Amino acid sequence: MNKAQEKPIALSIRNLVKTYGKVAAIDNVSLDIASGEFLSLLGPSGSGKSTILMAIAGFVTPDSGEILLNGQKIDALSPEKRQFGVVFQGYALFPHMSVRGNIAYPLKLRGIKGAELDAQVERTIDLVHLSALADRMPRQLSGGQQQRVALARALVFDPSVVLLDEPLSALDKKLRAELQFELRSLHQRLGTTFVNVTHDQEEAMTMSDRIVILRDGAVQQIGAPDSLYNRPSTRFVADFLGRANFLEGAVSSVNGTELKIDVKGIAVRHAKGKDAAAQGEKTLLALRPERIAVVSPDQAKTSLNRIDGSVQTSAFVGSQYVYVIDTPLGTIESQMPAFEAGPLRQPGAQVAVTWSPEAGVLVKDK
Repeated sequence: MNKAQEKPIALSIRNLVKTYGKVAAIDNVSLDIASGEFLSLLGPSGSGKSTILMAIAGFVTPDSGEILLNGQKIDALSPEKRQFGVVFQGYALFPHMSVRGNIAYPLKLRGIKGAELDAQVERTIDLVHLSALADRMPRQLSGGQQQRVALARALVFDPSVVLLDEPLSALDKKLRAELQFELRSLHQRLGTTFVNVTHDQEEAMTMSDRIVILRDGAVQQIGAPDSLYNRPSTRFVADFLGRANFLEGAVSSVNGTELKIDVKGIAVRHAKGKDAAAQGEKTLLALRPERIAVVSPDQAKTSLNRIDGSVQTSAFVGSQYVYVIDTPLGTIESQMPAFEAGPLRQPGAQVAVTWSPEAGVLVKDK
């Protein structure tokens, strides 16, 4: 059982529906979010992730369904009465207020004054490492610093739930990667329930306890990052969460531990594991590029799965070699650690593509 699921349920969504004309922005979504969990809503543009978050926040009114906080319905409550911390994509800082003033604002709205207000503000400023910048105005801050102010403002009144609407999307790649770990560390220290919206797969996998993958307003799969990556249920999930090669075929034989799949006349061996398929059944095998090796034909003599081909494209990408190989099964992408793969093979080189029977997973073709 996922550790997050062992905790009490903080937030529940039940059969939520929201349509705009004939388009279902939220298509009958149900979801439980555990207390203290970091959950990300992940999907392409138009998948419904932001609409779900705004419905939770109270800024979007669903057509039907209900939202519960600690078992109590909150559908009729206005956004301010839900008492959620919200971090918007553009930060929405008050330009005429200092860092300290922005962070203090939610406390003033709640009637907190004097020494209590000062103590909570200073504690939160220190939490996000902004003590040296507390008197600056938003225009004097970098994007990453503004993001920290927005996060501090959402946390300062100790909300039970913090909602994050693509909070890192405006930052450059390097800073975004750094802040992913900072945000993850902050969540682990606080233990507050975080619900995050993102279209960035790496961000979702880095920060989340669980990920909800959405498409066209509907939930496709829910799970821990490693579970979703290693055991996607569909072509869409496998292709959206990372990269994948897909081999279409049919089961030619089954024994106790292994399937043989006929793919364009070539026998592919696949360890059954959690996959069950009957003889003659059509299958779709997903193979992650990093589980595929590109070697010389001589090196592949003992490989259980081997396809000969030629290098179409090759590139050195930091720690990896990335190959696109032309094979009788179509193009196959491989990603190999550069430090142990020898010299980069150039286009036109004759190679063999190999992988173990345990490398792939059978997915549904949708």
